[in-house]
Amino acid sequence: MNESLAEVWAWMGPALVVFGAAAAGVVLLAWLLRRARRSPKARAAAETERTAAGSALVQLDDAVAELDLEVGLSGALYDGSAPSALRRARLTAQHARDDAFERFRELTDEAHPEDVRRTARLIRSRVDATVAGIARARAEHAEWMDRHVTAASQIDAAQERAAALRVQLGDPAALLTELSERFDPAEWQDAARAAASAPADLAEADRLLAAAAQRSSDPTRSALPQLAEAERALRRAHASARTLEENHRLVMDAARAVDEEIAAARAALRQAVTVREQLEPDDATRLSGELRTIEAALTEHESQAARRPTATVDAVARLRDRLDLALGDARTAQQRLRGARTALPGTLAAARSAIARAESAATGAGADARVRLASAQHELAAARNAQDPVAALDAARRALRHAEDASALADYDRLTKNRVARD
Repeated sequence: MNESLAEVWAWMGPALVVFGAAAAGVVLLAWLLRRARRSPKARAAAETERTAAGSALVQLDDAVAELDLEVGLSGALYDGSAPSALRRARLTAQHARDDAFERFRELTDEAHPEDVRRTARLIRSRVDATVAGIARARAEHAEWMDRHVTAASQIDAAQERAAALRVQLGDPAALLTELSERFDPAEWQDAARAAASAPADLAEADRLLAAAAQRSSDPTRSALPQLAEAERALRRAHASARTLEENHRLVMDAARAVDEEIAAARAALRQAVTVREQLEPDDATRLSGELRTIEAALTEHESQAARRPTATVDAVARLRDRLDLALGDARTAQQRLRGARTALPGTLAAARSAIARAESAATGAGADARVRLASAQHELAAARNAQDPVAALDAARRALRHAEDASALADYDRLTKNRVARD
């Protein structure tokens, strides 16, 4: 019996050693592969892919903006007889861009490098296909324009839009005077820039349209370059006019609402005192200190509310957020619901103001700023559509944070570009 066992062991022992060593080698190889995929080199390669995807995404976002310009320039505005290829391409590009924004948002530092590389390549592939589709649509539309639309008719249409925009703009100085007489300069600095740039862009558009009209009478010369530049100038003027109107509206709305927001914040503080009385001594002491800090900050902001209404509404919204964090789960469901209802209007106003600033800052910025801005816009829409005040308030606060991040990222991009240009 012992001899049989010895013979079996003599045969199986080496085999077990070989298979055990092979298994250990496989485990070691798998561990080394996983380690290599998370190594600094792998992360650097993934970051390179992510940067390339971001550049492609910026290209697509700019292409969508150019498509808006192209549609405005095209014969699609003339009696609806133009082919729909350009409009379809714009819709497709918008969907592709929004999907790419969502995917790019997944490329965080915590993501596995291999996942980052795979998603980044997918984004680039989708962007390349979309940009190619845009090019085909533009070529098709340009061919139709050559056959059906004269340069003179396009110039007339552009001049009509310029005249309508000039009426819409009105007297920027009057709006600016109203703001400057009542409010701190920090409240209307964006409006001041817009009030200066809109008339200048309109004047540039007029000059370019006049040059295009002169060229259109000469069959040997093309008026399209001047016409395209005029459309861009009109687009800038329209954006400036919208910024001026939006800034004026935001400041005036904040001025009307700021007293009510402060009163609602003080009511929330009184409710928090009631909640504090039901807490354990240690928790009550901690909450008391936080309530004193919040009340002191509220009083400070209240002193400048008349001159800085939007800044005060923004500050009150953040103090309400801080108060909610301090209270934690100590409130009843009814108290949370009532608090959300009173905090929501001010937080929505703060989010709208932050998004307006981010939209201005994100022009020409990188993919990270644009993606964060898109997230802010998405969350603001969710907040407006939510039926539950608590869910709406959470979405509005996310919109505010995303908008602030977008502005910070855009500022960083601008500083980086300036530094590179100086070097």
